[in-house]
Amino acid sequence: MSQAVGNTVLAYARVWHHVDASDRVLGKLAERIALVLMGKHKPIFDPGSDCGDYVVVSNARNIKVSGKKDEQKLYRHHTMFPGGLHEISYRDMMAKKPDEIIRQAVSGMLPKNKLRERRLERLRIFEGEDIGAFKHNILKRWEDGTLRTAFVDPKQPKQP
Repeated sequence: MSQAVGNTVLAYARVWHHVDASDRVLGKLAERIALVLMGKHKPIFDPGSDCGDYVVVSNARNIKVSGKKDEQKLYRHHTMFPGGLHEISYRDMMAKKPDEIIRQAVSGMLPKNKLRERRLERLRIFEGEDIGAFKHNILKRWEDGTLRTAFVDPKQPKQP
């Protein structure tokens, strides 16, 4: 016998989060994005259900990496033809497709199951400040890795 307790439709509702990637470390940012895409920040989290939120990342071109990764890191993919292994350095990838750097980092931190591609579809990455029409959907923003609501109640006094 299955019985729903509480307002489950509201609990499973997807929220849009905005992340500014300027001067953020790639690994730490990707880990936080993966948690939100999976829905682990929600009290109704279940590994077998897809209850995560949408994430919009801006300023992907300004992301940082630690150590000597900007000189040493290589991105590899294979075309499935003989001798088809392609290697692209981090600097070349940053010049051509900076959004793909974040997408691959987040993909590596998501569980390797059937829900992975569906979760990655909810990740939107932009190279610069402009996020287009998605700015109207944003309900939460990340500042210093914490989640805060984007709208401000005029009745509430400002907190220092």
